[in-house]
Amino acid sequence: MGRKIVATGRGGAGKSSFTALISRYLKPPTLLVDLDPDLSLADMLGFDFHKEGKRSVCEALYDVVEKRKKNISPTITTHDQMESLLWSDCLYEGKRIDLISLGTKLTEGCLCAPDEILRRGIPRLARNYTNLVVDSPAGVEHLNRNIVSEINDLFVLCDPSDKSLKHIGRLKEIIEQVGIRYGHFYLVANHECDEEAEEYLQNTGEIYLGKIDYDARLEQYNLEGKSLLEMPEDSAACLSVRSVLSKARYQIRS
Repeated sequence: MGRKIVATGRGGAGKSSFTALISRYLKPPTLLVDLDPDLSLADMLGFDFHKEGKRSVCEALYDVVEKRKKNISPTITTHDQMESLLWSDCLYEGKRIDLISLGTKLTEGCLCAPDEILRRGIPRLARNYTNLVVDSPAGVEHLNRNIVSEINDLFVLCDPSDKSLKHIGRLKEIIEQVGIRYGHFYLVANHECDEEAEEYLQNTGEIYLGKIDYDARLEQYNLEGKSLLEMPEDSAACLSVRSVLSKARYQIRS
């Protein structure tokens, strides 16, 4: 099984942009799992799910639940149906990067059911990939769900707010409480961090890998719906991400 990578942090810290950009430098094949309900990662990659006939996990689950209500295929469990649909309906296959998105909840109740489907399905899917990269939703609740219990590299995207800095300690507490195992706990500053914020991150006792520099071109690409995979190599964001991965001892794909 390949390397398991998780990007996490507070809302607006730049997790999805970071995930999209690191995916272009990882040795293929790479599977991305987007746990954010707004499907922003697919947009950043230029992946049109519906055009390719693909659905989010929540969309597929909704259809399965509705069919069961109508007594269609009642002998097949929901989990068995969804295990098959993860491969056939939910997996977007790109040239070097594939993607599965959790999507927006359409059924009643919490996200427990779709989260459990991913928790059980991810290990089977990951066997076919060199890298598994998870783009987490904002906050720490996703860690309580323990969707990925064994992580090689955990990248925490930080902004200069007091809440973001306290978020680091909260992450460590929850990881210990729910029994998540990880190899490395990395801190990465977003472009809003000034020298004072960087100095703080350098003195937390955690491994600080550096800052993602401000890049007007990245904002333009996101605004215009262009794929971040097509950004020029000499752009500030790409150079920053390459530097972060190099410090984490990744072999950068050319």
